[in-house]
Amino acid sequence: MHVPAGDWGDGGIVYWLRDEMNMHPEYVPGFLELLTVLPEEAFNYKIAARPDRRRQFENELTSQMEVALSILTACLNITELKEQVLEAFSSWLRLRHGLPGAVLACHPLVHAALSSLNCDPLSEASVNVISELIHHTTSPSSGGISAQTSLIQVIVPQVLGLKAHLRDSSKDEEDVKAIARLFADIGDSYVELIATGSDESMVIVHALIEVTSHPEYDIASMTFNFWHSLQLTLMKRDSYISLGNEASIEAERNRRLHIFRSAYESLVSLVSFRVQYPQDYQGLSYEDLKEFKQTRYAVADVLIDAASILGGDTTLKILFMKLLEANAQSGNEFSEWHPAEAILFCIWAISNYVSVVEAEVMPQVMALLQTLPQQAQLLQTACLLVGAYSKWLNAAPASLSILPSVIRILLSGMGTSEYCAAAAALAFRHICDDCRKNLCGYFDGLFDIYCMAINGGSGYKVSAEDSLHLVEALSMVVTELPSDQAKNALERLCLSAASPLKEAAEEGLDKKHARELTVHIDRFAYLFRYVNHPEAVAAEINKHWAIFRVIFDVRPWDMRTMESLCRACKYAVRTSGRYIINTIGEMLAKVQFLYQQHHQPCFLYLSSEVIKIFGSDPSCADYLKSLIETLFAHTTCLLTSIKEFTARPDLADDCFLLASRCIRYCPHLFIHSAIFPSLVDCSMVGITVQHREACHSILTFLSDIFDLEKSVKEEQYIRIRDSVVIPRGPTISRILIASLTGALPSSRLETVTYTMLALTRTYGMKAVGWAKESVCRIPGTAVTEAEQTKFLKVLSDVAHGADLNVNSVLGNVEEISDVCRRNRTVQEIVQAALKPLELNLVDPLLPVS
Repeated sequence: MHVPAGDWGDGGIVYWLRDEMNMHPEYVPGFLELLTVLPEEAFNYKIAARPDRRRQFENELTSQMEVALSILTACLNITELKEQVLEAFSSWLRLRHGLPGAVLACHPLVHAALSSLNCDPLSEASVNVISELIHHTTSPSSGGISAQTSLIQVIVPQVLGLKAHLRDSSKDEEDVKAIARLFADIGDSYVELIATGSDESMVIVHALIEVTSHPEYDIASMTFNFWHSLQLTLMKRDSYISLGNEASIEAERNRRLHIFRSAYESLVSLVSFRVQYPQDYQGLSYEDLKEFKQTRYAVADVLIDAASILGGDTTLKILFMKLLEANAQSGNEFSEWHPAEAILFCIWAISNYVSVVEAEVMPQVMALLQTLPQQAQLLQTACLLVGAYSKWLNAAPASLSILPSVIRILLSGMGTSEYCAAAAALAFRHICDDCRKNLCGYFDGLFDIYCMAINGGSGYKVSAEDSLHLVEALSMVVTELPSDQAKNALERLCLSAASPLKEAAEEGLDKKHARELTVHIDRFAYLFRYVNHPEAVAAEINKHWAIFRVIFDVRPWDMRTMESLCRACKYAVRTSGRYIINTIGEMLAKVQFLYQQHHQPCFLYLSSEVIKIFGSDPSCADYLKSLIETLFAHTTCLLTSIKEFTARPDLADDCFLLASRCIRYCPHLFIHSAIFPSLVDCSMVGITVQHREACHSILTFLSDIFDLEKSVKEEQYIRIRDSVVIPRGPTISRILIASLTGALPSSRLETVTYTMLALTRTYGMKAVGWAKESVCRIPGTAVTEAEQTKFLKVLSDVAHGADLNVNSVLGNVEEISDVCRRNRTVQEIVQAALKPLELNLVDPLLPVS
């Protein structure tokens, strides 16, 4: 790729190879290896080539495709080189050159590969060739399926002829995998043809069912993507749009669904057993258990595909029959729990597709759950299933009579194991969410369950983290209560969280581990978040502010405790809104004072929530102005270098999130503030921080400034913005271009590009001039003048009002980015020229932090 075509003599490297092979036949194997890696080089991005040279090299190879294939055809005569020749052929096919299907259909190399499929052992190179040919037939550059029909008609029958090998127990497993791979390639590549339901396509479908039925999961799972793609194709409207009217579309869709119905019914039976726990599951290693769980979720996805085609109720019936079979085989007592657990897991997987009015199977399933043995894995799955069908439980005619027995199952789960308790707590939350109206009259009983669970009573094994599901569950029921009852219920719940904190305060808060406090504070946070009674929540935060204040005063140094406490306050502010006005002043005063001493980032995100709620309230303007000026002034003093940004990424993240919120909700306080220029300077220091969230917040803040007209219309704000940005424009532009070309990871290109476009839209050709000044710093050895011009033209188009979004310009940005990142030396040259860490803040009229 680094060598110009002319240096190989007339015609380029492939012609050179042909001539050398003719002159030195003893070195043919080595030349074949070189011929194999040439196309691979075209797609190897570790090679430090410019994008235009990469494209040029690919075009050179494509133009010499016929010569390369003629060389390979000639080498077919050497029997011991056949495998190597086929590997080289598959490599050249990856170039996706538009060779006509009719030419390939009768090409000696294609027939050599097809004939090798019947070898024993199977030729790996021939499998690679056929796989590449299948992909070639669907490539746009080859004209697509319609232009490759003759080749498809040669390949598919030959591959389908291998179907018998799937059941041949004497066949090597690797050979069976290779055959299954070809079947899967055919299914994935021709799914739209198969979806028509023709007789020919059903032959392929039956072959793929054969693969899915293979006892080895690694082989069977190769077809899972096909079943998903087929389901999407059958269901999406675009597949039928050419039919025109709605009646025709609906008729054709129903016809196709009917044709594939039996295939998906078979699929449900074929995959459901694969989720069964192995007999020795307790002896599985961590990695094996992780792989088993991944298998279960992959099968769950296949069952969802089947439910999409068959309907959830029909799929449920198929699975329930298997559950009854499992019960009958174990003597109607589930003494062998593994098969029953597997089917219950499958029923859980399709829960979103089962109708809430299903009245035939689900009542039997719920009744059957009550007869299950107290086995941990079985009970855990039963609890998950109960939670997944919470909407069905709410809609069931006998809901009130079913709920008590269902809750008893969950209580059994809470006392069985920690994993089971976690599933039960989650299910409890779902039931209280969807059945809240039916549960309103049972709050006292639910509260007793909650108290026992969080206190570990009755042998419950609910962890502190999972207990938050129970808090959320009761919060949803409280939300449904009338105001006076909700106030009393919330009071009881808050008291259960406050009492341990008060006891801890009496014993000495500073002696406690953070977890001993946060478990109770987090429960406050969930109550304030999910109880949708603003006045009641405001009353409770006012009532318990005293203990919150004590914790603020005693443990401001403790990040975990402060984060938990600020989270609780944030949700109290969000839910209560203006009802919390009596407490908000003292809360902000506390935050403002403690932030200057302990620099906790959570104080900033609490302030951010306050700004969102109260930013436009004139009565709060004075103390909000004081708050943001104090917080930002202190933060800019802390974040004075990229080293500080790297050491305090959370602080930077929350600082600029708060700043963006100030632009949206209180520009009258923020833009006019003396701290605004300093904060812009601070953002420039931190643009190249490697921490993803911090970097994103900084770039979003700058974009919000450049796009200020979208959020405010007052000319005074625009004038202040321009007086700050224009003197700094050249530096901002230079840092952004440095970020695009290597100072930040390439995964940030889209965000940086948006900021660059926002700057260019606002400042037009002035911004293009800043960009040109920066780009011209880069030596021509790193970026050519043509590459610079191409990049600047995109910015110029934007400056002149072209309606270009990020996606439409990203290709050009990626090109200059690739050029500047093509190897470490070039990247260092570019960054040394752009100097992103040098700010040049020289304007004496503007304060610099």
